Amino acid sequence: MDKTHLVDEVTGHRRMRRNRKADWTRRMVQENRLTVDDLIWPIFLVPGTGIVDPIAAMPGVSRMSVDKAVEAVKEAADLGIPAIATFPDIEMELRDETGSNSLVADNLINQATTAIKKAVPNIGIITDVALDPFTSHGHDGILRDGVILNDETVDQVVRAAVMQADAGSDIIAPSEMMDGRIGAIRRGLDAAGHQDVGIMSYATKFSSGFYGPYREAINTSGLLKGDKNSYYISPANGTEALRDAALDVEEGADMLMVKPGLAYLDICWRIKEAFGLPTYAYQVSGEYSQIKAAAMNGWIDGDRIMMETLLCFKRAGCDGILTYFAMDVARKLARNG
Repeated sequence: MDKTHLVDEVTGHRRMRRNRKADWTRRMVQENRLTVDDLIWPIFLVPGTGIVDPIAAMPGVSRMSVDKAVEAVKEAADLGIPAIATFPDIEMELRDETGSNSLVADNLINQATTAIKKAVPNIGIITDVALDPFTSHGHDGILRDGVILNDETVDQVVRAAVMQADAGSDIIAPSEMMDGRIGAIRRGLDAAGHQDVGIMSYATKFSSGFYGPYREAINTSGLLKGDKNSYYISPANGTEALRDAALDVEEGADMLMVKPGLAYLDICWRIKEAFGLPTYAYQVSGEYSQIKAAAMNGWIDGDRIMMETLLCFKRAGCDGILTYFAMDVARKLARNG
C-alpha cells in the first residue's frame, strides 16, 4: 500500500514542508523580517565627563557621561540605528519632592540632547518627561500625602516637554501615565512653536515586575515609596489597556508604545489592529537581563534568543522595538548583510 498516497489523500495534496525544504524557500516565504530600521536604542546618562559606568544588573549596558554618549551615538548612527531614547541618572542632591530639576533648561537630559543633536544630526532623539529620575520618592509624578497628583504632574511634564523640544528632542515620549497628558503636551508643544515634534505615547505601561534593573540604572529602586499601581495598568487588564490607548489616540499621539514587551505581545497586536498607528514595544530591562543572565550561564544561545524575541515583536504587529540589544543586533545585521 502506498502510504504517501494515503497521506496526500487526507491532506488534499497540501504539504507544508515543501516550503520549508531548503534555505532559499524558507527565505522566500518568510513573513516578517528584523532590520536595523526597527531598532531604538535606550541609553543611560550620568553627569561628569569620561564616564562609562557598567550597570551590574544589566550586563553589557553602562551609564555614560554626555561626551561618551555622543561617541556611542555616533557609532549607532553609523550602524543605521534610526533613533535613541535617553534616560538620566542625576545627582541625589538634585532630586526633590516635585522633581523640580526636570524644569531646569540645562539639566542632564537636555544637555545630552543638545550635544547629540549637534554632533549626530542624522539620528532621532526620543526623550521622556516622567518625573521618576528627578524625584526623591521615585514616583513618576508629584506625590503629596501619599497621592500622586494627576493635574499638577501634567502641568509640570508639559513644561518639561517644551524645554526638551527647545533642546532639540525630536519625539517626546511621556511614560508617567497621567490622565490627559498627551493632549496637554500636544497643546503645549504647538503653542511653543514645536508643531513638528512628535509624541510617542507610552499608551499601555503596565505595573510590572520587569522594571527592576532599570530602576537600578537610574538609581530609583531604593527611593520608591509604595508602588505605582494607582497609575500604571494592571497586568490582568487588556481591555483597559486599549481604552488607555484610545484616549491617547484621540488626544493626538503620533505613535503608541507597549511596555513591557514579551509578556504583552497580545496587547501589541490588539493596539496595532485597533488603531493602525505606528506601534512600538519596549523590551525592558528585566527582559534583557533575563536573556543575558541565562546566556552567561550557558543555558541558552543568547544571540539566537535575542534575535528570536525581537522578531516576535514584529510578528505581533510592532513597527519597531526599544531594546538594549540594539547595538548588538545592528552589528550582527551589518555582518550578515
